[in-house]
Amino acid sequence: MFAFEGEALTVDSDGSELVVTAADVDEVRVERQVDGWVFMGSGPKASWGLEGGRLTLRVDCSGVASHCGAVHRIQVPRGVAVTVEDDDGDVTAEGFVTPLKVRSDNGDVRVRKSGGALDLGSDNGDVVVEEGVTSGEVVARSDNGDVRIALGVVPRRVDVVTDNGDVNVAVPTATYEVTGASDNGDVRVDVPRGDGVGRSVSVRTDNGDVVVRPAN
Repeated sequence: MFAFEGEALTVDSDGSELVVTAADVDEVRVERQVDGWVFMGSGPKASWGLEGGRLTLRVDCSGVASHCGAVHRIQVPRGVAVTVEDDDGDVTAEGFVTPLKVRSDNGDVRVRKSGGALDLGSDNGDVVVEEGVTSGEVVARSDNGDVRIALGVVPRRVDVVTDNGDVNVAVPTATYEVTGASDNGDVRVDVPRGDGVGRSVSVRTDNGDVVVRPAN
């Protein structure tokens, strides 16, 4: 456990799967599971620390041959805005009503049961916002992966860009300003469209299909 009194937390991880949850706690709680093997080297050696609003998680593993992995389960006090920076690993976040920003260089990003603004991205992995999320603003980016978004309330803004992957956005029935484009794929929009309605859905992919559909 790490004492914490701030309003914003950055999770800085390298080579670990992360499960980050907003919880009824007064401090930042971290559980870790580390395993693997090393031939003619050292590790896996885990370290962690919290300083200046930045939680740093590391697992060192080096040798002629090695295979190491880790899972960190992190509980964050409710009301704290969270930024996640993970160099290599899947990220799952759940229960946030505050702004949430997640970046993974190599791994899937998944959000559940959250209501704050979402800013999500993966260089190589899928981005998934599961049904039941009530965020009014969702921004999602993937260089190489599918994006799937299902929202439980009418959003103000959804903005999705992927270089290589399909995009499927499900939103409650309402009229939206919709922009859908694919350089190499089909585009289907099944929600009512209109101008000046104050609700926008923008979806762009270089290589993949685009679907914008009703969630109910």
